[in-house]
Amino acid sequence: MKPEHVDIVAALVKRTSGLILSREKSYLVESRLIPLARQWDETTPDDLVALYAAKKDAKLEKAITEAMTTNESFFFRDKTPFDQFRSLILPYLIENRQARKTINIWCAACSSGQEPYSLAMILREEAARLQGWRVKILATDISEEVLGQCREGVYNQFEVQRGLPVQMLVKYFNQEGEKWRIDPSLRELIDFRYFNLLDANYGLVKFDVVFCRNVLIYFDRETKGAVLSKISKNLADDGKLFLGGAETVMGVTKDFEPVSGQRGIYAKSGVAAEHLAKTA
Repeated sequence: MKPEHVDIVAALVKRTSGLILSREKSYLVESRLIPLARQWDETTPDDLVALYAAKKDAKLEKAITEAMTTNESFFFRDKTPFDQFRSLILPYLIENRQARKTINIWCAACSSGQEPYSLAMILREEAARLQGWRVKILATDISEEVLGQCREGVYNQFEVQRGLPVQMLVKYFNQEGEKWRIDPSLRELIDFRYFNLLDANYGLVKFDVVFCRNVLIYFDRETKGAVLSKISKNLADDGKLFLGGAETVMGVTKDFEPVSGQRGIYAKSGVAAEHLAKTA
């Protein structure tokens, strides 16, 4: 692609989603925009970007943003965070939310839904311990297209083979030809909703757990800090934040600090987190 067109796309997605793209990522920009160019009856991605530059069409702007921000996901990705949630975080919440018997979980930038559905499977596996509780997962993303897939809950054979244990597939999915549909009992646990992490005021409920994994790596330092600050305001004082393995709060924000001995889990700064070790 022409460098100047890569710059136009980079400026667009930085403004609308916080994603940082350099000219070295021109191959990524081109590959993501080829299908979109066809949809808009343009011959090449360069033609598509030229069309956007000329008309600044709002629908095309949104389509380009969605094409560039849709990321890969799979069930029980990296495994450890889900083990930590089941063996450490959930027991702690069951012990310390007895008065209200409510647990609120947020999956930010949920992509095609595998992360929230993985959490929902864990919650169903722990149904006996959660009898009488109200547990809800809010799963958000900036892409209406992937949210549509999330709500439908249908995955192909390749998608269900990536990280999903066979027993979970048999127990929580129904086969429909060559595809698999998630069981309605999991779907009812999750509220899928459009949401942009760059919004000035989140205005959400207080969450007990926030999964924001493999998202911050695409932001610059200033945007990372701003997002983490807003997440902190929407997290319970003893709530926990999960980040991706390549992400950290060090040098980015003073709102969070790592939970000792638990890679990838963060607590609000100044809030003791040793209690997790006692629950293991």
